Amino acid sequence: MNLSNLKTDLALESKNGISFLSSAVVIWIIFTIIFLLPLDIKLKNIFMLCFSGITFPLAIVFSKLFQVDWKSRGLPLSDLGLVLNLAQLMYFPILLLVFVRFPSDMAAVFAIITAAHLYPYGWLYQAKPYSLYAPVISILIMILGFISGDRPWIIPLVMATSLVLLNLALFADLKKKLSSRSS
Repeated sequence: MNLSNLKTDLALESKNGISFLSSAVVIWIIFTIIFLLPLDIKLKNIFMLCFSGITFPLAIVFSKLFQVDWKSRGLPLSDLGLVLNLAQLMYFPILLLVFVRFPSDMAAVFAIITAAHLYPYGWLYQAKPYSLYAPVISILIMILGFISGDRPWIIPLVMATSLVLLNLALFADLKKKLSSRSS
């Protein structure tokens, strides 16, 4: 079996990773609510970090809802998907630095890290939406980081909206893969 077929098998089995992205949508909606609250920015950032901890358990719930084997057992590239996801954790020292030194920029930095870590999934799942949306979201969030000023809730709201759009694009991509696989 060639590499392209292995990647397609993984994309179909994991449904392009939509369970994890659906979890991220919920998390960024929670972040939006947090940033709308009349709290000190440092407290908002603490809540944001705390709630980010439910991303994985929530992804497992979405995996059950979408009937996805999130581990994609038995597929040779399944471990690579997990490694790419865990690689995002390597950026947490940046978040901690921003938390301490530049707390008003934390939501933007968190969103950029989240968006940027999606890029390799374009290759892994042969899903162009990842390759397109990851840099677009990153740049959009950076621009918003410069201009959002006293409306920090805009960043998590735009991130949640962008992830919804990415999910829709990935559903369409998955549908296309399924139809080409069955023909």
